[in-house]
Amino acid sequence: MNEEDDQGPTEERHTPDGAEQGHGDLVGQPHTIDEGGPIVTAEAAAAQASTTQNPLGKHGRRFDPRSPFMVGMAGAAGVAVTYGAIQAVIAASQVLVLITIALFLAIGLEPVVSWLVRPWFPRWAAVTAVFVVAIGLLAGFLAAAIPPLVTQGSALVHNAPDYLDHLAHRYPLIDVLNTRFHLRDRVRQGVGADSSKLAGGVLGAGRLVFSIVSGTVIVAVLTGYFMANFAQVRASIYRLFPRSRRPRAILIGDEIFVKVGGYILGNVVISVITAVLTFIWLLIFDVPYPLLLAVLVAVLDLIPVVGSTIAGIIVAVVALTVSVPVTVATVVFFIVLRLFEDYILVPRIIGRTVRVPAIVTVVSVLLGGALLGIVGALLAIPVAAAVLLIISETVLPSLDER
Repeated sequence: MNEEDDQGPTEERHTPDGAEQGHGDLVGQPHTIDEGGPIVTAEAAAAQASTTQNPLGKHGRRFDPRSPFMVGMAGAAGVAVTYGAIQAVIAASQVLVLITIALFLAIGLEPVVSWLVRPWFPRWAAVTAVFVVAIGLLAGFLAAAIPPLVTQGSALVHNAPDYLDHLAHRYPLIDVLNTRFHLRDRVRQGVGADSSKLAGGVLGAGRLVFSIVSGTVIVAVLTGYFMANFAQVRASIYRLFPRSRRPRAILIGDEIFVKVGGYILGNVVISVITAVLTFIWLLIFDVPYPLLLAVLVAVLDLIPVVGSTIAGIIVAVVALTVSVPVTVATVVFFIVLRLFEDYILVPRIIGRTVRVPAIVTVVSVLLGGALLGIVGALLAIPVAAAVLLIISETVLPSLDER
């Protein structure tokens, strides 16, 4: 046996001191030359590159971003990230819609919260007061309105065929439409479904009610969080802008918040006014289901451009069950109500904060409705007002200077 065999294989395979210093003490021990000569050499160089100022070594030469490989990788990564982002947005579209609604509601209530804040009345107290009052008003309205709404809605569905027969006997045009399109049979089929369809309808109605209730709870909770942390949310949004542009962003952003909040609060107030006036009118002329129709008018009036028109048509059709003069008077009432809303209520309540040209209003409502349905139509005008403000303050001055 020679001298090398007496020393043993372990001592023979120990690495140089420089490589030992470049190898982590708590990583891959025991450290031997079995890792390979190139790695041992690189670890020795790593030990020399580690200094007090740069314990992990100096930055190496950057990759050439113009190389074909980097260009191809960047393009492929961009396509993959864009596709993944689109798929994520589609998958989470319902949740994103709820978050958007909650954010807009918080922005709408923010003027009231900020108005209540005083040195002796902190923000958390103002948020709590506004939130409790809003939830209380909504709960009180639902508690008072749901029983008559359910009763009147059930009676309307049950008596719909009889109302149609009554209208067909009194008005020849409706009789002709009934004969040609079999309206009476269609109404009876819709109302008098068999037990299996009824069970399916009840199940579907239960799912719809659960979806509405759960969505309402989620929106209420998110709205409360947004209201309580609105100052932090606002500051976080402005931190995304460069320091040189941040003051300008704050001025424009706060103006957008004011416009959106004023529009949402004003639109709700106008809808309540139109609903109350409609309810009084229906009571005076003894039109059936006044509360149900008034609530329908309030909800549809929230939709810009077409909401009040659709509501007027529905109410006029129901007024046909009373008499033609009442129907004509109801049509005239809704025309006057629309003029009163457009030329008196909107300029005084909303017009001072949100001014959007008519063509922009129509186009934005159509696009919002096509993209997000009713929610898109409701949010179309404040979004359009914000876009117009950004264009007028940033894009147009830049173009004028060129």
